[in-house]
Amino acid sequence: MNVHAETLLKHDVFDDQAPRPVVITERTVAELGLPSGATLTQIFEVAQQQGLSLCPADTGPYLRMALNEQQASRDSVMSSGRAPEGGLTVAAEVLDEDPEYPKGFYLRVVKGRAWLRGYQCDDEHKWSPDDRFIFQLPPAHV
Repeated sequence: MNVHAETLLKHDVFDDQAPRPVVITERTVAELGLPSGATLTQIFEVAQQQGLSLCPADTGPYLRMALNEQQASRDSVMSSGRAPEGGLTVAAEVLDEDPEYPKGFYLRVVKGRAWLRGYQCDDEHKWSPDDRFIFQLPPAHV
């Protein structure tokens, strides 16, 4: 974990969550119909228009424990101002509007080691068409 993931885990949303099934799907920004990239707000809006939902805030840590077959990143740089190659960003509701507070989690594997990391971005940050997000499928798929 990095300091952003540790900050997120301290949020009270992680206290006493009731168990519930979450069925996920992966989409690139381009697969959502945004071939030039988009901001986080635009990505979430378009996904929801397509029937995808944001994941519960605690999905990232559970997904990190469950996802054993994630492809390793070829790039080992841990912080570069962009989503890392091979990373999976968990689409979840932002927990705090403070621009200094982490926006959410992403998962990646570097040199055989699985990471749960938090990320920050502002409302102007444009995600690449190749960036990969995890969304929740509607309850009918559960």
